Amino acid sequence: MQLCVKHFSELTTAELYAILRLREAVFIVEQNCPFAEIDGKDLDAWHLWFAEDGEILAYARVLDRGVSFETPAVGRVVSVRRRMGLGSKILAEGVRIAREKFGAEAVMLEAQVYARGLYEKLGFVQVSDEFLEDGIPHINMRLELQ
Repeated sequence: MQLCVKHFSELTTAELYAILRLREAVFIVEQNCPFAEIDGKDLDAWHLWFAEDGEILAYARVLDRGVSFETPAVGRVVSVRRRMGLGSKILAEGVRIAREKFGAEAVMLEAQVYARGLYEKLGFVQVSDEFLEDGIPHINMRLELQ
């Protein structure tokens, strides 16, 4: 398994297609949630994924401060093979990239409530009340970095 980390400007068209296809399959089709998945935030984001034999196994994007939150943020966290630790691994890499590329002292994310435990394992804490985003319960979570 290989970790790939690229800024949007470095992605090949095939990589971008694979990323968008995965995100659509999970966040729109699987979750039966029609929403504007292509939100304009990808253009300045760092994209990271674990690949094996040309297939994306887990993915996340990292956004700079001011794009979604006052601090850098990790989002669109998805793992194809669930319950195997890949979600935690890609999230940890996202935090590392937020620190490395954006000098993050804290990292935010918008979590689907059912996945709260995944984020808490890495030290994220809930910092908002529950809210609906595209009909799905979410919370904002924050990780303070040392």
